[in-house]
Amino acid sequence: MASSSLICETGPWKDLREHVEDLKKTHLRELMSDTERCNSMMVEFDGILLDYSRQRANLDTLNKLYNLAEAAHLKEKISRMFNGERINSTENRPVLHIALRAPRDSVINSDGKNVVPDVWQVLDKIRDFSERVRSGAWVGVTGKVLKDVIAVGIGGSFLGPLFVHTALQTDPEAIEFAQGRQLRFLANVDPIDVARNIAGLHPETTLVVVVSKTFTTAETMLNARTLREWISAALGPQAVAKHMVAVSTNLTLVEKFGIDPNNAFAFWDWVGGRYSVCSAVGVLPLSLQYGFSVVEKFLKGASSIDQHFSSAPFEKNLPVLLGLLSVWNVSFLGYPARAILPYSQALEKLAPHIQQVSMESNGKGVSIDGVPLPYGTGEIDFGEPGTNGQHSFYQLIHQGRVIPCDFIGVVKSQQPVYLKGEMVSNHDELMSNFFAQPDALAYGKTTEQLLNENVPQPLIPHKTFSGNRPSFSLLLPSLNAYNIGQLLAIYEHRIAVEGFVWGINSFDQWGVELGKSLATQVRKQLHASRNKGEPVEGFNFSTTTMLTRYLEESVDVPKEDCTILPKM
Repeated sequence: MASSSLICETGPWKDLREHVEDLKKTHLRELMSDTERCNSMMVEFDGILLDYSRQRANLDTLNKLYNLAEAAHLKEKISRMFNGERINSTENRPVLHIALRAPRDSVINSDGKNVVPDVWQVLDKIRDFSERVRSGAWVGVTGKVLKDVIAVGIGGSFLGPLFVHTALQTDPEAIEFAQGRQLRFLANVDPIDVARNIAGLHPETTLVVVVSKTFTTAETMLNARTLREWISAALGPQAVAKHMVAVSTNLTLVEKFGIDPNNAFAFWDWVGGRYSVCSAVGVLPLSLQYGFSVVEKFLKGASSIDQHFSSAPFEKNLPVLLGLLSVWNVSFLGYPARAILPYSQALEKLAPHIQQVSMESNGKGVSIDGVPLPYGTGEIDFGEPGTNGQHSFYQLIHQGRVIPCDFIGVVKSQQPVYLKGEMVSNHDELMSNFFAQPDALAYGKTTEQLLNENVPQPLIPHKTFSGNRPSFSLLLPSLNAYNIGQLLAIYEHRIAVEGFVWGINSFDQWGVELGKSLATQVRKQLHASRNKGEPVEGFNFSTTTMLTRYLEESVDVPKEDCTILPKM
């Protein structure tokens, strides 16, 4: 498959470039008046309805995008991923997060070995451990039940599990299983995050889950050492083995840290951090909070989309359609951003998670073969639940820059409210906006309409909406653990489709390394200046000036080597 040729050099890419000019003459108002077109742009799978009729595309556009997919060998690349081939070529690894949620009897090979039994060995271990903790069979060093969990991790070890946790918090079934329990996530190395996480908790009822594949991630390990000190100061060093467990593959460092290696839960090199929520990274803390049976439903929802993605024809394939049309928006229409707009407060952490999955995966400047790209890849992702976002940044997406939008709605609210005498329920009020906003973006409002409404002439330019702004609408039947798994997998695979078409490696992240290595130099300087009084050296003028000011203004830092914990 390796080739130095770029997708932009192919006939289908050039064909789409020419097609853009034709389509620019047609407004979405005209496209939306074609009922047959709109009907053909609605696809349903497993209870989820996708409407992409408000994309600036016609049936000819879709056919040209399918030709582009063929030129990019999309079907082959999807097969290679599912077959466990080492498609992450820069790290020489397979990409098999699909195996994390595969049914027990599945066969998914990596280097000739079926990895599914290994996955289920860890899942069974999580089921057993989480049930012992939840039932009180496993207790803390003082004999008290461990009802509070702090998961320590950053990036993919934090954003995905936090998204799922936040989405489950208001699900009736999950609420029932979570009674009397708390789950918190400590990610930022900022001591304020530590203070907020331990506020109101007591070490004797707290279990800490340290998530680090190598057990060397700087921020995570400093936070883990901080919580170890918090536990040891209250309960003694011997309490660590009862109050801390690990998700890691480095059993040597786990044991050296003070955690029993038997209480380490494995995951594998073929799981990228941002794709790891279905591994022990997410399944362990979520099972401790909600019970394994609820989390297993989440895994089944993701698996349902995995199977759909690998087998459905492209014209009926939700992730493929979303991915191809995203490429169309970015590379041909020139829209580099995407707004993720879930009309459900339970999905408030979806956008931050997809930010990482998307921007870390597809924010690349070279092809998978290392050839500099003459076209941009990736999207600038942001979002906020409706209707909050409407009172924040919708002004820009209606009358400023064109930003394609993902509208996500839910038929049945997790927590419905009905008030006597109200015209509609609270959820219907929310969903009224979900249905209205895509049309407002598509149709806009013309000068003629404003004149008919007797709008004063000076205000007409300010009240005109150009419309012609594309969006997707995704309607979920409900928002239970299964649906949350579906939604996660749809986005994961959509992002992979984009990367496969652009010809990049969506599964490495070399861009995060440079800043970390430079921080090591700064860390050494801070240590030398604070402990030995050495001047700031080896940096440019700007950094030297800022560092010197920082050191001068923080002279109250203790000089002696001591331990001070937050006092919230």
